[in-house]
Amino acid sequence: MCQLLGMNCNIPTDICFSFTGFQKRGGATDVHADGWGIAFFEGRGVRLFLDPQPSAQSPVAELVRNYPIHSMNVIAHIRKATQGTVSLENTHPFQRELWGRYWVYAHNGNLPQFQPALDGSFLPVGNTDSERIFCWLLQSLRQRFGDAPPAREALFRAVHELIHPLSGMGIFNFLLSDGEWLMAHCSTELSYIERRAPFNVAHLKDDDVMVDFSQITTPDDRVAVIATQPLTDNEPWIAMPPGSLWLFHEGVAADHLATLPSPVKSLK
Repeated sequence: MCQLLGMNCNIPTDICFSFTGFQKRGGATDVHADGWGIAFFEGRGVRLFLDPQPSAQSPVAELVRNYPIHSMNVIAHIRKATQGTVSLENTHPFQRELWGRYWVYAHNGNLPQFQPALDGSFLPVGNTDSERIFCWLLQSLRQRFGDAPPAREALFRAVHELIHPLSGMGIFNFLLSDGEWLMAHCSTELSYIERRAPFNVAHLKDDDVMVDFSQITTPDDRVAVIATQPLTDNEPWIAMPPGSLWLFHEGVAADHLATLPSPVKSLK
């Protein structure tokens, strides 16, 4: 299966440290070698980097890892294909516009039985279930709220209601953001950590790299990092319960709701 990485902050922050370990999992320390991508929100804009090559050998990934792009919301993905060819159009994250903002989505899972009817407002370019689900979700939100975006709390509950029937169909871990917030759904495996003062030293699991966050942060900084599997081996990562939807805002887990009473089993 694929792996996910997300970051939500209260001030623009770079993800170089976390991405260094995550990149290794794309063909070096793990088997996710069918492409990778990362999206950085900057104001109302998005920098999106995609490559169907393994991230561990990708020159584009090296550029991203060494280029400290500062963002308040980041979504990254390394792919182990289940549906769709290994190609650029099937590489996550996917991006669409809704209510005058870019939305970005990345999925780890497999829902082969979900074949929603699409009305043409959002259509997939590739042939993955992931992009199809993303188009359906945005279509459903537009149908529900019309041309005016709802408040963040109402939107969170609408997403929760929409995805509840899908949660029992298969593995359905995903990250979703419009640049103001980041939502994370755990179907089988997803963890997060909130970094805030007092900051400590962190050490990567996938590479012998460490950073002392107390030297590069201020006491007011708050950073939440979400990953399929913890990226560091000396920090207190929190495992999300399978069948839960989380809302991250300004570097903290602001809300969460249960979506699935009887979680499906991982396809590991």
